[in-house]
Amino acid sequence: MLPPVLTELTEYFAPLSTFQREEAGAVTLLTPGVNVLGLNATYLPQVVPDLRSALAWHTAHKLPPLLASLSSVAGARKMATLEVGTLGAGTLLLGEPNDADIVVEQISRLHLPQWAGVLTAAHGTPEWATPLARHLAARLEGQRGYLPLLAYNPAGEAVGALLWQASGTGGAAHLWGALDAAAAGALLRTAAALGQHLRVSVPDLSIFATDGPLSAVETVNFSLTEPI
Repeated sequence: MLPPVLTELTEYFAPLSTFQREEAGAVTLLTPGVNVLGLNATYLPQVVPDLRSALAWHTAHKLPPLLASLSSVAGARKMATLEVGTLGAGTLLLGEPNDADIVVEQISRLHLPQWAGVLTAAHGTPEWATPLARHLAARLEGQRGYLPLLAYNPAGEAVGALLWQASGTGGAAHLWGALDAAAAGALLRTAAALGQHLRVSVPDLSIFATDGPLSAVETVNFSLTEPI
């Protein structure tokens, strides 16, 4: 079985992925044509199983052999890390204290191209906006548990995007991005207020203005290994 935090991630990303499989406790999600790490990884249990079949599946779909794990994997090269934790609705958030002028609203699938444009720009990959928007438009149809949120600055410019998923009495936001600290704070605070708490992934805890804003934090590693 997967560690609980990796189960959380697969439960968030699996409905958005194109292909899924489970073997020997490892769960693989693949989504050709989309560059989101969480949609293109094999999630590993604590005891790493024989990965030859899973990695061959990556190769068959012409996708990198990306692994998601809580600990280092022998022979794999770490590419990115995520800090996953719980954010309370009343937590004092990021950088800019004056984010009251940021407006956050739920959008329809018709506005996903704009949403994807902001998200990919925030992550430095604007060229992926169109394929991501097309993919999510199809996957989110009929998915009542997900809400896309878009943040606007006082000039009416879109400056942040977040995909919220209902989860128990709270919610999850493992796919989000913002163009500045004020937008990030407003987005996360709005998402946290949609339930009793928010499970969120952040690249670095230093983006928060205060110490210890997240509880139950665990680090998830994304690593590349040799293809099969």
